Amino acid sequence: MESNSQKLGTEPIIPLLMRLSIPSIIAMAIQALYNVVDSIYVGRISTDALSALSLAFPIQIILIGIGVGTGVGASSLISRRLGEKDNHAAVNAAEHSIMLSVFYGIIVAIFGFLFSDQILQLFTGEANLIRLGSEYIKIILIGSTAMFFPMISNNILRGEGNTFTPMVAMLIGSILNIILDPFLIYGLWIFPEMGVAGAATATVTARLISGSFLVYILLFSKKNELQISLKDFSFDFQIIKDIYVVGFPAMVMQFLASFMLGGMNKILAGFGSTAIAAAGIYFRLQSFVFMPVFGLNQGYMPIMGYNYGHNNPERMKKTFKSALLVAVTFTTTGFIIFQTVPELLIKMFNSDPQLLKIGTNALKKISIAFPVIGPAIIISTTFQALGNGFPSLFFSFLRQIIVLLPVMYLLGHFFGLEYLWFAFPISEAANILPASIWLRLKFKSIFARMEKK
Repeated sequence: MESNSQKLGTEPIIPLLMRLSIPSIIAMAIQALYNVVDSIYVGRISTDALSALSLAFPIQIILIGIGVGTGVGASSLISRRLGEKDNHAAVNAAEHSIMLSVFYGIIVAIFGFLFSDQILQLFTGEANLIRLGSEYIKIILIGSTAMFFPMISNNILRGEGNTFTPMVAMLIGSILNIILDPFLIYGLWIFPEMGVAGAATATVTARLISGSFLVYILLFSKKNELQISLKDFSFDFQIIKDIYVVGFPAMVMQFLASFMLGGMNKILAGFGSTAIAAAGIYFRLQSFVFMPVFGLNQGYMPIMGYNYGHNNPERMKKTFKSALLVAVTFTTTGFIIFQTVPELLIKMFNSDPQLLKIGTNALKKISIAFPVIGPAIIISTTFQALGNGFPSLFFSFLRQIIVLLPVMYLLGHFFGLEYLWFAFPISEAANILPASIWLRLKFKSIFARMEKK
């Protein structure tokens, strides 16, 4: 009987990609739903509360970056080691990534407890926004282990070709979060009214419960291909290095996103807190479009990584083309929705007339870029699956820092808020062509080397 990892090299591509991706796509869609529902609840408190969440969002992106970078690096390393038939090395990689999640959680909790107010002061001088944002982000930072462990553990399981269990874990966390939100935000039933702090408390509580489920699966279940036993853990710096050869660029890409969001909020602050709230709504809504593509990546990466390690160029080509087609379908559908019903989308959060005007304009202009973002995400993931995260980092830096922020500032300065949003499609256009050329050259080099073996 074939193991999960062996099936990565033998099953028909499209059914395999769908089987591995659909659980993650469902989980990511629920995660996106949680992000939107969370903001809808907070938006009903006030526009300032929604703006405070937007200001705190770059800090959350840094936490996500730590989890994503470590998880992607571990998943890529595990799938490649399994493709090389080295199960012991794959287990070792998994154990190191779990220990890293604990280490990061302790450091971030201390930092959050001491410096939450100072962090918010970097983005705004408005006392009410600082107060609301600090209430939220302090709880998130103190409970950061509850974010790191599930993210990294899910990637360990995906590295061995198991995407069903991560889906269940994400569903547990997201559904619990959605259920807990109104009770803790508004003070329903026996719960106190906590406002934005209630949203953060619901998030941390839900993640603790989903993380507990993953502790049981990883450490006590005998059904996993990787049998992890932390009591035999032995630190090896080379494994950390191997994880972050791929993981560090992925981590820095998220840090760049955080820097971009922070810079964007600073630029938008010149147009008022409503502009910041509108941008926050966009980033919540866009997760519905891009989260399914990231879910697709969770099935795509282990297939590509395994067949790269297994020297199978034909399956690599078929996998890439299949993932590209599915990604384009997702993001083009998002483009159509954002272009046709933007006002309806904004009204879900708040019906303030100024917010409706600014938000509708933002959604229509930014979403022009959606059809090319799907391919761009697949190209970036492909570099990571091949064990080469630097190109993904380079193009993320080009898109978000070199192009997006300066163009956003210039458009806002010379033409006003209405035209500022065109910076998003301009930055995507500047990214997709060189990224495509680089990947084409990378494939050509890899396939030529494989054919010689």
